[in-house]
Order: sequence, then structure tokens, then C-alpha cells
Amino acid sequence: MKQVKFGTDIYIGTDALTKLNDFQNERICVVTDNFMVESGMINFVTSNINDSNEHAIFTDIVPDPTIENVVSGVEELSKFNPSVMVALGGGSAIDAAKAIKLMGMKLDIIKEVTLVIIPTTSGTGSEVTDFSVITNKKENLKYPLVDDLLQPDIAILDSRLVETVPPTITADTGMDVLTHALEAYVSTEATDFSDALAEKAVELIFEYLERAYVDGKDSEAREKVHYASCLAGLAFNQVSLGLCHGIAHTVGGKLHLAHGRINGILLPSIVQYNSNENQRALERYAMLARKQGLSNSKGKVAVRSLVNRITELRAKLNMPANFIDAGFTKDDVTPHLATISEEALLDPTTKTNPKTPTKEDVRQIVSKLF
Repeated sequence: MKQVKFGTDIYIGTDALTKLNDFQNERICVVTDNFMVESGMINFVTSNINDSNEHAIFTDIVPDPTIENVVSGVEELSKFNPSVMVALGGGSAIDAAKAIKLMGMKLDIIKEVTLVIIPTTSGTGSEVTDFSVITNKKENLKYPLVDDLLQPDIAILDSRLVETVPPTITADTGMDVLTHALEAYVSTEATDFSDALAEKAVELIFEYLERAYVDGKDSEAREKVHYASCLAGLAFNQVSLGLCHGIAHTVGGKLHLAHGRINGILLPSIVQYNSNENQRALERYAMLARKQGLSNSKGKVAVRSLVNRITELRAKLNMPANFIDAGFTKDDVTPHLATISEEALLDPTTKTNPKTPTKEDVRQIVSKLF
């Protein structure tokens, strides 16, 4: 028996932020970063919080939030004692807010709160998942937390908030969306329900991501990519991910390269690895290629067309094809290869990869990209 659940109410459209007006007589804490305040983006939120509420803004969020950052957040939020938490920002602000809620409630420091997520990038899908990625600086490791308490209550998708995202970040986060969808599609736990979500996410990314990259003011493209991110999040929240994320989490902790950029480098190699000597993965990749109109063939020919489409998109987004192109050398990774190989296998997302990898498999995949 498998459970299909959607625990987040999703509000879409240019008036979606008015949902915040529904809160009455609450203590609302907005978790964000300094850029959101300095750029004025915070006004999208505060202008929709009515005067019956008390609100505070917590901005002590760092990129790739650490355990220490989460602990300090719990301490600060406990002083305000919020009944509603609103996370505004990209993956870092959202991951931090979710982890603060989780740790605060587990330690009985923060009472149960309504968690509202307002993403300002189109990539993580974290607004609808029970995942949060936190960095352990001592171990140079990004670790995914998974807990029902991390599931947001409300997600607000307003594509106006992503129109000013720079092209490089648009590319990185968009490639993360594609990786989420493809990994969910071949997950060992995949269902017809997750397939439908993943297929639509892939379709939207292939059709609209390049447009959003070229012209950030293309409102249609921005909206479609924003929705694709959410759809892919809904898909992988049901069935988890795979080896691409398992490797990306540990490599990101070592090389400090953007998560979506790492996924973009790894993804074609992972598709090829999974479809080699794994009939189920090969057939599913091939089926997806046909459904996306990339091939009329079956088997390896269809999979090759999918890989070609990924690499073609990556090139149009001016993303690196390997870690050398990203500015690293073999010497940068050699001291970490053994640890990367071990940590990737231990990562929770690797468990649902369609093909069970070995340490040597991981080492070969990573080494060939340097």
C-alpha cells in the first residue's frame, strides 16, 4: 500500500498574496534575508498583513543555512512566539524557516504554527514538500531533513516575485526543477499520480525555461516555470528523488557550488548510468522522451534523445557541462572522492534511485566530470 497525500493548500495568480489578509489577530513572523528587505520585496508580504496582526521580520538567514543558523533562529523566534511563520525567499530562506519550525517544535520551544511559504525563485519546490536541506559545516555536508512537520500549510505562488531573478539563478534553479521531475519519474516509488506531475513539470521546463532565462520579464514563461517547480516538488514529495541529488548534496558541501548547477552537470550522466543495465529505468526514460515528442523510438535511442535535449537546454542556458567548465580542477575533488562516494550512498534521496549504486559507481560518475 502507498499513500498519496497533498498537505499544502496552494494559491496561484497575481492576487494570490491577498490570501495573507485572511489572517486575523495572529502573531506573524516573516523569515527572510536582508536582500528581500533591502530590495523592497518584503513589501509584497507586509502590505497584505492587516493591522489586526502583530508581525516581526527575522532576516538572519545565510546562504545554505547551517545547523547553527537554525539554532539561532529558534532562539530568536521563541522570543516573539509566533502563531504564523511566513517564509519569503529562495531555497535558503525556505529551508531555514522549515528547519526552525521543526527544531523549535521538537524541542518544545515553539508552539504549533501555521507555515506559509512564498518562493521568490523557481527551483526547490520546497513550498510543497516535507524536505529541508541544512548544511553541516564541520562535515562539509548538505543533509536533507525529512519530516511531516516540515510540510507547509500554505504555498503562495506569485510569478511577479521571480521576474527580477538573474539569468544565472534562473538557469540553476530551473535545472533543479528538471532534475526533481526526472528523478521522481524513475523513482522506485513512482506512481501514476507522481508521473502525471513529473511529466507536466518536464513539459513546462522544456518549453518555457529558456524563454524565462532570456527575458526575465516574460510573464508567461516566468509563471509556467514557477508552476513547474511546484509540480516537480509535489511529485518528488510523494516518491523522493535519486542518485543525482544524493551526489549533489555531498559535492555541494565540498565544492560550494550552486545546487542546481551541480545537478545540471550530473544529470545527463545519471540518466545514462540509470538506463544502463536497468530495464525499468531505460523504459521509463524512453517513454518520457516519446511523451515529450523527442523521439518515436524505444530503448536506448529514445533515452539518447532525452539526454540530448537536456544537454541542449543546458548549453542554451550557458551552464557548465562538467566541473572543469565550472572552474574546478581534479585536484579540487581528489581529496574528497572517497568521502563523496560514501556520503552519496548514505543520502536518503539515493534510496529510491532505480539502480542501486556502489561507491565505485559514484567515484566513476564524479571523476569523469573533472
